[in-house]
Amino acid sequence: MTNSPSVHPRDQLVDHLPALRAFALSLTREGASADDLVQDTIVKAWTNMDKFQAGTNLRAWLFTILRNTFYSSRRKTKREVSDSDGIHAARQATRPDHDGRLALRDFRAAFDKLPDEQREALILVGASGFSYEEAAEMTKVAVGTVKSRANRGRRKLAELLHLEQGEELSMTDQATLAVMAQNNYSSR
Repeated sequence: MTNSPSVHPRDQLVDHLPALRAFALSLTREGASADDLVQDTIVKAWTNMDKFQAGTNLRAWLFTILRNTFYSSRRKTKREVSDSDGIHAARQATRPDHDGRLALRDFRAAFDKLPDEQREALILVGASGFSYEEAAEMTKVAVGTVKSRANRGRRKLAELLHLEQGEELSMTDQATLAVMAQNNYSSR
């Protein structure tokens, strides 16, 4: 079937839909997949119409696109691993960066509400990794005072962040906390 030179091939696409759907059904054996395949074919044909040679068989060109799309999709599907339970994805998934940024923003807002002495104790013994003894020596207070300030600061942070007993604040990575602590410490 050759095309009339007076009618643009884009205007003839609709005429070929029933034949394309029948061919797609024979390949996919499923109605929804066949419809998707026909839609993909029409989109590809529409966007590549400049590659169609006027005066040649439009239906054959469309069938070729449909067939190539179908087999290309099948090749991709063969390489995919079935993971209906999400086991493989869970092992490879990483927490999105924005979750860490949101948690950091909440943490920073709560941290800024703490008294200076509690923030200082948490920065020294929590984020900077100093022992209670080293922190006590630096701040010129008793070790028990540093421990008390750090514990009160942790409890207040947990309250401000609405954390349950034993629940930890999840961050994207430990470096995020270290950067935040360094920024707060250096701004003092």
